[in-house]
Amino acid sequence: MWKELNHAKFSGAYQVTGKGTPVMLLHGFPENSEVWAQQQSNLQANYCVITPDLPGSGRSPLTQPLSIESMADFVHAIVLAEGIDRLTVIGHSMGGYVALAFAEKYPQHLQGLGLFHSTAAADTEEKKEARRKSIKLMEQYGSEAFVRQAVPGMFSPHTKSTQPALVEALVQMGMLCKVEALIAYYEAMIQRPDRKTVLQQIQAPVLFIMGKDDTAVPMDSVLPQVTLPPKSSIHIFEHTGHMGMWEVAQESTLVLQQFIEFCK
Repeated sequence: MWKELNHAKFSGAYQVTGKGTPVMLLHGFPENSEVWAQQQSNLQANYCVITPDLPGSGRSPLTQPLSIESMADFVHAIVLAEGIDRLTVIGHSMGGYVALAFAEKYPQHLQGLGLFHSTAAADTEEKKEARRKSIKLMEQYGSEAFVRQAVPGMFSPHTKSTQPALVEALVQMGMLCKVEALIAYYEAMIQRPDRKTVLQQIQAPVLFIMGKDDTAVPMDSVLPQVTLPPKSSIHIFEHTGHMGMWEVAQESTLVLQQFIEFCK
């Protein structure tokens, strides 16, 4: 069921399906909540699954100024609106950055934290420069040129060769996002701080999901972080890039279900 968030600072939309232990799935860039459709469909049999459209994506308008922290506040507003005490928050890529900011600002609500192809590290200078070049590309040519250039690299070579329809589906999803929002997301990611100390201080269990062929958030850059939290769960997908929830959908759902149970 779609719901509208009516808040003094935020307006936006989110889905709530199922009953039971609450879990929130946060999409990444350039996505919307529909990226989690298969996981939502399967998890709702046992859990209350919340999938927001982050500000600027899907049914949620872009709010300015936009930052990773403001999106964490948006998530918190949903938690309060739903009357939730504690929940597990799983974030894909940029959604993981939002989940980490939520964990930092609102640890009292966190039952578990999942970093799905995501990292607690800030952007390197090289990554920041690459994002700035992409912003210039979008400003000059619009979102379609950027999305068609960037999205294929989010999938593994195996997926691109065996499931090309998945790549095109994400391209189409990305093109639904307005260029102003895509630029705002990149600027927010450039400005986000390193949050490895959040992992060191967190009391809730942390799930790390990595893809062996992920070039957006390389496995080797995340592996040193898995020893930081007191409680870590680690899963590495073979022949998978940055889109495990689509590339290995059933396996992703199973890993998430096991982690949610572990956090209860």
